[in-house]
Amino acid sequence: MATAPVRTERRSRVCDDAGETFEEGRVEFEQVIDTAVRLFEIVGVGILVIGGLASLIAYARDLSRGQRRTAYVALRHNFGRTILLGLEVLIVADIILTVAIDQTLESAAALGLIVLVRTFLSFSLEIEMDGVLPWRRRATESTQDDRARTTDTRA
Repeated sequence: MATAPVRTERRSRVCDDAGETFEEGRVEFEQVIDTAVRLFEIVGVGILVIGGLASLIAYARDLSRGQRRTAYVALRHNFGRTILLGLEVLIVADIILTVAIDQTLESAAALGLIVLVRTFLSFSLEIEMDGVLPWRRRATESTQDDRARTTDTRA
């Protein structure tokens, strides 16, 4: 009498970089989060690199047109915006890491310090680029609009 072959399901066990074993073909929560963090970090650095290069290219273009002062102001403005955007994306990676994986007081304190530094940089860059405090920008813009309207009605 012939017996049917017995099927056994074997999954190979794999060791990751941290030395932890997991079943191949099975995705762990930490792996997904780690991948998301790495993607945000790559995007943040990409923004900084590509934005920086684009700013330099625009600067060179403006210089070739003989607009030295305009080129310098635009370069500082473009660099500032690039840094702000890149930092914001990098902060997302840090937040995901702290909230989802590394839930320690030390990690939360480091995140708090990073957020404080980023907020200070953001605040400083906004003032430097616009020449006015962020909460005064709307009042300054409306004053400039009023002046422009008065000039138009006199002409």
